[in-house]
Amino acid sequence: MHASITLSEFTFARPDGTPLLSDLTLRFGPERCGLVGRNGTGKTTLLRLIVGDLAPVRGTIRVEGRIVLLRQDVQGAEGDTIADLFGARAALDLLARAEAGRASLDDIARADWTLPDRIGAALSRLGLAVPHDTPLAALSGGQRTRAGLAAQVFAAPDILLLDEPTNNLDRAGRAAVAELLDGWNGGAIVASHDRDLLDRMDAIVELTALGATRYGGNYTAYRARKALELQAAEHDLADAEKRRETLARKAQQAAERKARRDGAGQRKRAKGDQPKILLDAMKERSEGSGGANARLRDARRTEAETALDSARDRIERLRPVAMELAPSGLPSGRTVLQIAQLTGGHDPEAPVIRNLSLTLTGPERLAVTGPNGAGKTTLLALITGAMQALSGKVSLQVPHARLDQSVSLLDPALSLAANFRRLDPGADDNSARAALARFGFRAEAALRPAGGLSGGERLRAGLACTLGRAQPPQLLILDEPTNHLDLDALEALEAAVRGYDGALIVVSHDTYFMEQIGVDRELCLTGSSG
Repeated sequence: MHASITLSEFTFARPDGTPLLSDLTLRFGPERCGLVGRNGTGKTTLLRLIVGDLAPVRGTIRVEGRIVLLRQDVQGAEGDTIADLFGARAALDLLARAEAGRASLDDIARADWTLPDRIGAALSRLGLAVPHDTPLAALSGGQRTRAGLAAQVFAAPDILLLDEPTNNLDRAGRAAVAELLDGWNGGAIVASHDRDLLDRMDAIVELTALGATRYGGNYTAYRARKALELQAAEHDLADAEKRRETLARKAQQAAERKARRDGAGQRKRAKGDQPKILLDAMKERSEGSGGANARLRDARRTEAETALDSARDRIERLRPVAMELAPSGLPSGRTVLQIAQLTGGHDPEAPVIRNLSLTLTGPERLAVTGPNGAGKTTLLALITGAMQALSGKVSLQVPHARLDQSVSLLDPALSLAANFRRLDPGADDNSARAALARFGFRAEAALRPAGGLSGGERLRAGLACTLGRAQPPQLLILDEPTNHLDLDALEALEAAVRGYDGALIVVSHDTYFMEQIGVDRELCLTGSSG
């Protein structure tokens, strides 16, 4: 029997009882399936339910074959090493005792002498050349992700469950994950916003507030289907608006006809040339007919309003958030940034940035690239003054804003509207709310505390508080902006950055994103020199 995962009439609720996943019926087979959806729709929760970390409110999950889950953040207990990820500490300790002459004959008989080489090969497959006794605490986030994935593949499951496997990886790491999945013969369910990775899938399952929808083909085919759905929804919205207008016009015409009839009846009564009993009967028939027609019109109007609301809701789900920007006013050719012989880093004995010189002119777009640890984030900190240089000079010559991965410019204790006014003191409450609304934070959402936002919402709020100003900064610095965004927010961010007329410095391992925003120049850091 082929490996498979089957969910039948499956429902899960949050601790407060709010439904998150409702009446899902899905089947995953020996295929590579991308799991997508807006942040908060339950992708990670679904993976945890499949492996049994969580229990459903009702419904069943049937698993045929062995499954393993790679979580977003590969963590371990204090003192854990790479060997613990592989579940191989005891076996490796036995080999160490045998090599030291301290093992019994029984120990030697059950020793797996190929284990170290096989673990090394699994790590190498993911581009990680480190000893198996390396502490997890000594690894970067990207290295832990690679080690965790190597351990999961080493376990030879029938179906891999991967939760944002490329989030903390550099380009080489992303390429290693993509190559692994290309050659993976089992099944895989990949929750991801990495569009290059999703383009390697055999199918896409989209989670929404309404449930789950399966699309055959890769991400490109999925987007084409979604575009058709949006066109159909826009057509339905136009039809619903037209029907409402038609009903409103007919209701107005009926009201005018009734008013004319009522006026004629009143004039006849005033003349007194007809029997009162006849006039009363005519009035009663008119009122009865008018009441029935009014009830019918009300029912049709209610039906039309319901259809219109439904069409608007569908458009809201399908259409990405639009981010409208005011011009920054940056003149073409204006010097934005000058760097001369810059040296700096956390270790004065081995600075990661050495003797770097650079000039940026508006509205140039510069991509800072390089492997993890090469000094990309350090360079941004040196440019903005968040880190003191060891030597050299940095001259920022225009207003600027930096959005780091945690969007630290937002005060978590303040509402979004209060954050906006703090960062733009000239803004009043109305202009702050209008700017936030353009970035998808409408009405009461503008009063949410920044500390309660998801990663994607936090970045969108940071963009609203910088690019949403009446006078946006003339230099925008983005540090891995795509890491926590869902696909709709990614497209909205790309549209916003494409429409931004200022200069840009961006650090990102997302090649798809770089292509979409239009980079003019690339600065590749190696970690050994500028």
